[in-house]
Amino acid sequence: MRHLEKHKGHRTGWLRAAVLGANDGIVSTASLVLGVAATGADSQAILVAGMAGLVAGAMSMAAGEYVSVSSQADTEKADLARERAELANQPDHEHAELTSIYVERGLDENLAKQVASQLMEHDALGAHARDELGLSDALAAKPVQAALASAATFAAGALLPLLVAFLLPSRSLMWGVAGGSLVFLAGLGALAAQAGGSSMGIAAVRVTFWGALAMGLTAGVGALFGVTA
Repeated sequence: MRHLEKHKGHRTGWLRAAVLGANDGIVSTASLVLGVAATGADSQAILVAGMAGLVAGAMSMAAGEYVSVSSQADTEKADLARERAELANQPDHEHAELTSIYVERGLDENLAKQVASQLMEHDALGAHARDELGLSDALAAKPVQAALASAATFAAGALLPLLVAFLLPSRSLMWGVAGGSLVFLAGLGALAAQAGGSSMGIAAVRVTFWGALAMGLTAGVGALFGVTA
């Protein structure tokens, strides 16, 4: 009977981009709203600033993720091209290299040679990509996926404090946005931890702490340097 195990590693790429986008959307937009509100601006000005931050932030996240993950993808492609050339020109050396990897992992030399031979006969480039370079399809860089996930989740995260700001009266806007955003951040941290199979409590505390720090500093700057709009 085949034993099936459900691992979380295949979620690493999109989960990282999604959590980063949503967290940044909540923190940066809530901080912007609080900073503008601390200057004494009216509700309309606060919402306009928040919407501008949402659009700019989503586009910035998408561009940043696409560029950075594209660089990673380019590096992976270059490594694979180099490995492909070495397999074509130095197959014996590559076989010995793969053998030494398996010996270091605990196989005796004869068995390691047999494993290396069979894997290279089946898919030489795939074997070296996986065991020498540490590359796999599940963890491969996907620039478009990362960009779309970051932009969409940033926008979704940014909408939460904006919605709170829209619904609350001016007199309770700052405390409502700050408190609501901390709740949203705690929920995001717990949800991300659950998806990744890690501690929900630790993740929630971690994102809430840094979010509170960012919002507090931004509100302080707005109060210190702002003027009534």
